Amino acid sequence: MEVKGTAVRTIPEFIKARHPEAYQTWFDNLPDKSKAIFSGLIPAPNWYPVDDAIIVPTSMMSRQLYGGDRDGAWQCGRYSAEMALNGIYKLYVKMSSPGHIIERAGRIVQAYYQPSGIQVVERKPKSVVLHLTKFPKPHKVIDYRFCGWMEKALEISGCHNISTNITRSLTEGDFLTEFKISWD
Repeated sequence: MEVKGTAVRTIPEFIKARHPEAYQTWFDNLPDKSKAIFSGLIPAPNWYPVDDAIIVPTSMMSRQLYGGDRDGAWQCGRYSAEMALNGIYKLYVKMSSPGHIIERAGRIVQAYYQPSGIQVVERKPKSVVLHLTKFPKPHKVIDYRFCGWMEKALEISGCHNISTNITRSLTEGDFLTEFKISWD
C-alpha cells in the first residue's frame, strides 16, 4: 500500500511548526527506510510505502510528543487539513455544506492512499457516517489522522461541537472502519 507525498510531508512540517525542539530527536530515531524518505525533499505527487512514510513516523512522533498514538496522529491530521484547506480551498470549504465537505474528504482519502475505498453510507443535516472498506494496511494512527483531518475541515467550514468517533475498525478485525461524525 502506498501514500502520496502530499500526506507524507505534513508529518515533518507539523513537528517543525508545533514542536521544533523535538524535530531532530524524532528524525534521529527513525528507522533507516523512514529516514531515507524524510532526508530530502518529499515531492507531493510521489508515492511512498505507507509503513515507512506514515505509520512508523506518525507513531514515533505521537509517542515522543503525546505519550501515545491517538493525540499526536489526531493533531497531525488537523494540521494536514489546515495546510490543505487554505487559500481558495478555504473559501470553498466555508461555502460548502458540512456533509459535502466530508464527502469530499472521502475522495481525498482515495486520492492520497492507494488502494483504498471509502464511502458515505449515511448523511443527515448534522451528521455523516463513513465506511472505510478497502485499506490493505490499516493502522490506528491512520484512523486518528483521518479523524483529525475531518474535524479540522468541519471547523474551517464553521461547524461547532464536532464529534468524530470510530465505532468499528479494520485494525480491530472488523470488515470496515466506521467513522461517525456529527456537529452543530
